[in-house]
Amino acid sequence: MRKPPLDPDVADAAPTDQALTVYDEQHIVTYTRLLQADSEGADWREVARIVLHIDPEREPDRARNAYLSHLKRAKWATEQGRFLRGARSN
Repeated sequence: MRKPPLDPDVADAAPTDQALTVYDEQHIVTYTRLLQADSEGADWREVARIVLHIDPEREPDRARNAYLSHLKRAKWATEQGRFLRGARSN
């Protein structure tokens, strides 16, 4: 895997494929930051603004949907997609 960008822009919704995608690989840092913020109980609006680059005051629905979509994908990627555990581990 190539070195992922540190702070890439995000789509309005994360992928829903049942396999890891190029988008997932490009957003591993985004997913890691979302999971860390979630585990720390961070306010989703602050996370949307800082991590997803979407202003929740100006675009509340888009920000909330993008946050939920990407957090769900981050959890899937680490639990089912084997992201961060190595593709070859069992």
